[in-house]
Amino acid sequence: MKNLVIIPTYNEKENVEEMVRTVFSLQTPFQILIIEDGSPDGTGAIVKRLQTEFEGKLHLVERKGKLGLGTAYLTGFKWALEKGYDYIFEMDCDFSHPPEDLENLFKACNEEGADMAIGSRYIKGINVINWPLGRVLMSYFASVYVRLVTGMKIMDTTAGFKCYSRRVLETIDLDGIRLKGYGFQIEMKFTAWKHGFKLVEVPIIFTERQEGTSKMSGGIFNEALWGILKMKIRSWFKKYPGYKS
Repeated sequence: MKNLVIIPTYNEKENVEEMVRTVFSLQTPFQILIIEDGSPDGTGAIVKRLQTEFEGKLHLVERKGKLGLGTAYLTGFKWALEKGYDYIFEMDCDFSHPPEDLENLFKACNEEGADMAIGSRYIKGINVINWPLGRVLMSYFASVYVRLVTGMKIMDTTAGFKCYSRRVLETIDLDGIRLKGYGFQIEMKFTAWKHGFKLVEVPIIFTERQEGTSKMSGGIFNEALWGILKMKIRSWFKKYPGYKS
């Protein structure tokens, strides 16, 4: 199996080398694609240095400027499909997503029949470390709101730690994904669910970053709030054909 972990970066010099080495130390073989948005702190240069050590395993796509999380993943998805990967993963570079849980997400798809495996903070209570209470409540009730609007039974609808089987990304119209910020993660789950794919949540413990600066902002949440309503309304007029082998 060819497994690709897509990691968007912007100003992650404190984390990127440790993350790369940690992923490559796992028992399951993964390759990594860094989508680097022109970080002024030299993140890209660190990745290029590591490429000489991990030739053929560590890949880099450089973009000019901070173009957003959603567009970074869409760029990575198209790259992965073109290169023939079987399982494609999303994860952050700041260790909020435990790298060792990549193997649990892979197992859920490769051995247990999931089409999309979601690293979930809320499937077994609330498993978040070092977040202020206000942010925990905002994130948790955002997922409640999304479940009410969409009808999905996913506890962590906003999660950004995921494994996709290739067929999911082949089936979804990636150019039709509208939400580019926080709502991107929700729209990808919703679209896969509407196509009839099997979504499974895998429990993780989410830990707030120790190094670097969070990219979260109020504007990202506002986009998701109204964007989800618009997404739901658009879905009434769209067809979601099931996957055909």
